[in-house]
Amino acid sequence: MNDISVLNLFLEAGIVVKTVMIILLIASLLTWIVIVERYNFYKKIKSANDSFLERFWSGEDLNILYNELENYQGPFFGSLGVFKSAFKEFLQLDNKQITELDLEGINRCMRVAIASDEEEMNKHLPFLANVGSVSPYIGLLGTVWGIMTSFQGLSDATQATINAVAPGISEALVATAMGLFAAIPAVIAFNKYTSQLETISQSTLIFSEELASIFYKQSIK
Repeated sequence: MNDISVLNLFLEAGIVVKTVMIILLIASLLTWIVIVERYNFYKKIKSANDSFLERFWSGEDLNILYNELENYQGPFFGSLGVFKSAFKEFLQLDNKQITELDLEGINRCMRVAIASDEEEMNKHLPFLANVGSVSPYIGLLGTVWGIMTSFQGLSDATQATINAVAPGISEALVATAMGLFAAIPAVIAFNKYTSQLETISQSTLIFSEELASIFYKQSIK
């Protein structure tokens, strides 16, 4: 094989190594799709929440803010979603003299909203974690199998030279490289998005406590 390219190495590989390479290629493509999708997802959440919190803490009338959210078409995650759920519960009260039972109902709505947010924001992250942890081992399997096949072929050769096993070892090592190529972006993205999720969740939790305090002050007027 004069032209040792990745494509040629793939075409010359055995069925097991080919299967490993295809699996890793699919995993890598899906990983990048998830990375781009989650990047846009978290970017929209951060932008929407930053804009909402700026208006919320500016002292704007909460009724006006809530009415605008009724027509809002963006993502309802984080502080924005918690406020919408809690204020909707607040507006359904018969009177605005909030009791302890009413406060518990509002707090329950906020807890449900936070839990729902975390479930949605965590979507696809386990896939990134699995690709990051499993891909190197899949690549290693292809490498071990390819090297084993090369040395088995060498035992049947009339002359044992490095040229006889070099193509087989090369194609085997490509499997390892593809495993790392799939795993490294997945691990980096998983760590980044997990950190963003924790930051958003912590910010939302703090906001929910502040919002609960506002409703509590309303109850003791």
